[in-house]
Amino acid sequence: MFGLQIKYLSFFFGLISILSFFNIIYSYYFNLYLNLNTYYLSLFLSSILAIPFYLSIYNLTFINSFFEAVSGFTSTGFTIFENVKNIDQSLILWRSTTQWIGGLYFLFSIIYLIDIYDENFKKTLTNFFSFNTSEIFKQAIKVFFIYSGITLVIFIILNLLSIRTFDSLNLAFSLISSGGFLPTNNLSSIIRDDTQTIILSFLMLTSFFSIFFSYNLFFFKKKNVNFLYEDLNLIIYFVIVLIIFFLFFSFNQDFLNYFLSISSSMSNIGFTLDNSNTNLTFIYLILVIIGGSFFSTSSGLRFMKIYSLFIYSVNQILSFSRPKNIYKNKLFFSEVNFEFNEISKYFLSVLIFILSLFILTTLLTISEFSFENSFKLSILTLMNTVNSSSYGLSDLTFYNLSYFTKYCLIFFMIVGRIELLTILLLVKKFLFKN
Repeated sequence: MFGLQIKYLSFFFGLISILSFFNIIYSYYFNLYLNLNTYYLSLFLSSILAIPFYLSIYNLTFINSFFEAVSGFTSTGFTIFENVKNIDQSLILWRSTTQWIGGLYFLFSIIYLIDIYDENFKKTLTNFFSFNTSEIFKQAIKVFFIYSGITLVIFIILNLLSIRTFDSLNLAFSLISSGGFLPTNNLSSIIRDDTQTIILSFLMLTSFFSIFFSYNLFFFKKKNVNFLYEDLNLIIYFVIVLIIFFLFFSFNQDFLNYFLSISSSMSNIGFTLDNSNTNLTFIYLILVIIGGSFFSTSSGLRFMKIYSLFIYSVNQILSFSRPKNIYKNKLFFSEVNFEFNEISKYFLSVLIFILSLFILTTLLTISEFSFENSFKLSILTLMNTVNSSSYGLSDLTFYNLSYFTKYCLIFFMIVGRIELLTILLLVKKFLFKN
């Protein structure tokens, strides 16, 4: 197992070095030499993602550089740059690259920990009873190629929509990783017509559904129906949300803006057009908290967790009212029954989120924000979702925040990405084996 960990980390840091090399080539190709030396250093010191920001010409402090790097690596999207147009394009590309790396690393981590975390979700990934070293490596390679392939497809589609190649590349990195970095100050400078809005909204869903969704559809077998059950439930959930918005919230306004905000919130990306309706902030935040697929780059509590808790609670109530009946804890499109120990993990993750939300909201309120903004920013931080007009925080700037606030946001961005529950389960697995 130790050897596997070395291979895992080596592969990850190797990716950073390779992408640093791409930045050097990009800089030479477009004659962008301002930050060229920083990428040479990053090629050799690629374990520290903040180096390109810290050694750039913009005189960033280390805390600001580290904040930007963590925000990218956790696919959150908070930025200390007030005007992205003033940044040279090679550094913008590096910002987007950190998201892509972070999304891939997060998927690898799920593979590595899924045997500890969730037995039922493991069955949607593989038919192997034991998740051994060879199976982990096999699934990791599969994830890498699928992740890279989807990124390429998104990039090509965006190019076909007459979006600038540089913007298409950065958007592709953001969409596949559920990140929030934009290559410009706002999305409206890139997306200018209804066709682009519709296609972009659907492309955002690539980080909402499982990374294996397209793969399982292509290699679908009837006996492997369990591989699709989560995504089928997510499709129903997405359609229901769209219908509700269309019937009750769109009125005479442009529904496409709602569609974009819905897709962005459900996939935990966060960015949206400037003319979004801020009256629906609370609903968008709920969609952010629910999140998407378990095996995706999106954050959130995960739809299937909440749905399973709901089914289990309803069955418990019915079992007391009708004790002679037997109620199975089984979801639609699945033949797998989830057990009580799985429900306990789901409930514990919800409690951890509530506790983290309370602590971060309190810290932000004490430091420099109103309670309302602290509450909304805490949700976005823990759910790794960028601030935008949909959540009423588009005017928030992170550059001038106090050191204390930045350290709090950095810590809880990481907490939101890895979940404290993962740490608790690891401690239980390795320190309390008996």
